[in-house]
Amino acid sequence: MSTQQAPVGVFDSGMGGLSVLRVLRHHLKHESWVYFADNAHAPYGEKTQDEITDRALSITQQLRQQHGIKALVVACNTATAAAIATLREQHPDLPIVGIEPGIKPALALSRTRRIGVMATRRTVDSEKFQRLLASAQVQAQFVVQPCDGLALAIETQDHKKIEALISLYTSAMGTFGTKTGAMDTLVLGCTHYPLAAHQLHRSVGPHVTLVDPAQGVTRQLERLLMQSERMATGQGIGGITACGTANLAELQVAMDRWCPV
Repeated sequence: MSTQQAPVGVFDSGMGGLSVLRVLRHHLKHESWVYFADNAHAPYGEKTQDEITDRALSITQQLRQQHGIKALVVACNTATAAAIATLREQHPDLPIVGIEPGIKPALALSRTRRIGVMATRRTVDSEKFQRLLASAQVQAQFVVQPCDGLALAIETQDHKKIEALISLYTSAMGTFGTKTGAMDTLVLGCTHYPLAAHQLHRSVGPHVTLVDPAQGVTRQLERLLMQSERMATGQGIGGITACGTANLAELQVAMDRWCPV
């Protein structure tokens, strides 16, 4: 198989990265994908940095050896914050794209200059996130909310718990809306959260903008593939291979729901 026709690897602790994969597939239609869901080791947001880095290295090695991936998307904010520097150091020949909370896009969108951020505790506590936040705090006021348990509730499709946790965390953050002093923009700092966009809008109101960083990931991957001359050629729509430590039948159901052909 030529490098151009090789698949792109995408991994997450579970189903959350499908929110990124659906955007990638929409814009890069000819690419093929291998999606790795690491459910057996989820949730990442409650693990140590060393544990997350070990998983990221193991998954990357498996995707390279078994699937011959030409690029990698770390479709997990927590894994990006904990492990992407090590991944790039150990795989210098592999284009790697990470994901981070969309602080910069939120700054461009907010009119009230008061922005909410929902993320896992591990992401919120990470040095990478704290640097990102510090660089933006002169331009707006940020209300950061760690959301323990929310990613897992979305992963397991526990709808009652999703509703309860979203209500709990958004209430704790304060007032949402378009009036002065209210948060008019909400950054979704975990790839699971866009899968609960409907419930989030119901909680914060329809006029609050939800910022999903998947668009930026797509642009960066496209840039790296073009730069390295690895863009897929041909006219067909690329497929998806499912793998990982998940129940593959359940993963396939989730893929059919969130990433239909």
